[in-house]
Amino acid sequence: MPMIDVTGQPVEYHQCGPASGGDLVLVHSLLTDASVFEGIAPVFARTSRVTTINLPGYGASAARPLDSIAGYAAFLRQALDALALPPSTDLFGNGFGAFVATVFALDNPGRIRRLVVADVNAGFPEAGRIPFGVMAGKVTDGGMETVLDAAIGRMFPEAFQQANPAVVAERKRRLAGADPAAFARACRALAALDLADRLPSLATPTLVLCGELDRTTPPELAEQMAALIPGARYASIPGSGHCPMLEQPEALVALVEGALA
Repeated sequence: MPMIDVTGQPVEYHQCGPASGGDLVLVHSLLTDASVFEGIAPVFARTSRVTTINLPGYGASAARPLDSIAGYAAFLRQALDALALPPSTDLFGNGFGAFVATVFALDNPGRIRRLVVADVNAGFPEAGRIPFGVMAGKVTDGGMETVLDAAIGRMFPEAFQQANPAVVAERKRRLAGADPAAFARACRALAALDLADRLPSLATPTLVLCGELDRTTPPELAEQMAALIPGARYASIPGSGHCPMLEQPEALVALVEGALA
């Protein structure tokens, strides 16, 4: 993947598709990197220029001392500006990337045209925050290898894991290369986030999606988030857990393309 300089540090990105068709940016989750979009990016690229970005500490993107989702959203703004992407750009985020994309839209009104977020909520209940602290502590003490099995369990339902061992192995390999300190900071940033009071001010046209089998960001919480955003729509992704790009790519593409048509 090519690199771009963003505030003096390298960021890994990839683009495909015609710029004349408009721009779509895809932002990955805490448990994946930008390679998770390799299957669906070419589909979107039939009609749009598609940009995927590795967040700090993933792939070849340099780690940065970002301690809040607002910090990641500011980084995303800097990356989009460095790539000279226009305000007509559409933004999709999954999991952690969806939280970042939502805060980006809140902090930068008018910078993007439409927002689609999958497997996200307004903020985790107390019980949902605990696993992030556990993972942060484990990678700080023992590196990324200590959380790979737990990450797969949060990402994929058991049936998908059993039926797709090669996908599981590839996701473990990719996640093992993440920077442990960056991963720990991202975990803690997620645990601290609460957007409930801000979402009613989100003016960007928004579609909220969630896998019906997602136990990491449960559908009922995603639906509650959609209800807080003026004019937002909610849709379930049947048969998917936390990673629809790999579990139900055709359904995800159809929902996103429908929202952006």
